[in-house]
Amino acid sequence: MRKLTAVLLGAGDRGAYAYGPYALDHPNEIEFVAVADSDKVRRNHFAKEHHIEESHCFEDWRDVLGQSKMADVIMICMQDQLHYEPAIAALNKGYHVLLEKPMSPNREECVEMTKVAEENKRLLTICHVMRYSPFWSAIKAHIERGDIGKVISIQLNENIGHLHMAHSYVRGNWRNSDLASPMILQKSCHDVDIISWLIDSDCKSINSYGALSLFKEENAPQGSTEYCLDGCEVADQCPYYAPDFYLSDVNWAQKVTNDLSREGIIAALKDGPYGKCVYHSDNNVVDHQVVNMAFEGGETAVFSMCGLTHDNTRVVQINGTKGEISGKWMTNQFTLSDFVTGDQKQVTVKVSNSGHGGSDSELMKHFVRQVHAFEATHEQGLTSARASLKSHLMAFTAEQSRLNDGQPVKIEEMYQ
Repeated sequence: MRKLTAVLLGAGDRGAYAYGPYALDHPNEIEFVAVADSDKVRRNHFAKEHHIEESHCFEDWRDVLGQSKMADVIMICMQDQLHYEPAIAALNKGYHVLLEKPMSPNREECVEMTKVAEENKRLLTICHVMRYSPFWSAIKAHIERGDIGKVISIQLNENIGHLHMAHSYVRGNWRNSDLASPMILQKSCHDVDIISWLIDSDCKSINSYGALSLFKEENAPQGSTEYCLDGCEVADQCPYYAPDFYLSDVNWAQKVTNDLSREGIIAALKDGPYGKCVYHSDNNVVDHQVVNMAFEGGETAVFSMCGLTHDNTRVVQINGTKGEISGKWMTNQFTLSDFVTGDQKQVTVKVSNSGHGGSDSELMKHFVRQVHAFEATHEQGLTSARASLKSHLMAFTAEQSRLNDGQPVKIEEMYQ
């Protein structure tokens, strides 16, 4: 198996720290030969880590795609609304593409990317990393073996965690659907995708309810200020007080600033988005949402997302005709119950230190193999663009229903 060459567009948290390390750990499989990022510090750091020549470091993705094809694959890890143009350009240039989810906040752009990938006979894989998680893969294997019979119902709860909610969806890049995507698409297209994958049937209808209930101006405590460091009088009573959070955890602080000294973090919080009071931001995405799904085979599923939780995890219950699977992703454990024998078996899944419960490195491993397999057979793999398009349309359908007071919407309407 020959070594693949790759270009990274966007050397932020996902590109540089979730997927980039795979190339360092498996230098015989894939090598980054170019990087583009508007942030010079991030760009130079990634280039140094991966020994990329200065002539192959770019400030703008257009500078990469304006040149002749320089690698086998392009990985696009930029903000949601910046996916479409580089993806189309890369596919037309002949690159295979690994694209961070969501594909696009615009459903027509999602469809167009799928069509262009197929027309160019290129692989377009979306980073639905949960499919590659050892936890979810083990559950899928039990279902496929028939251990619980036919799946008839799934209940999946996504507990975002209150601090993660505040960082990413109140203060962060995905706080406002006008700037990024609706919550169900940005954060939870993972979840509707995994439900569809486990049930292995087409969804036909969805209804959804959700709202932004806590993180808004009218809930601001008396004495709070626009920025936490403006002299907030209720800081000692607030779980979201920014200095306490970012000064105590370097992993979160590096998402806020390149200067990780105490002084650097404080400077970033004084007037930057991550230092804003969670009740005085310009966020508009929901902090809780429920989605009800009906599938062609008679199966049903309920997905519930909530940002006001202690843990950042997912809890699942899968009911079949012969048994049940219930588990918690954070613990990497699930219980398999057999209705016939009455036996219950607890399964513990081994995972690597890679993010998303080992999913990030597993995604990269599978993508490398997908590219080789695709070039040999021209058959797209597990998360081809068309499979991901299906789950994206489910997310668009759920958001349309939510915005219309929970009125049911047929998936076919999204395709039309």
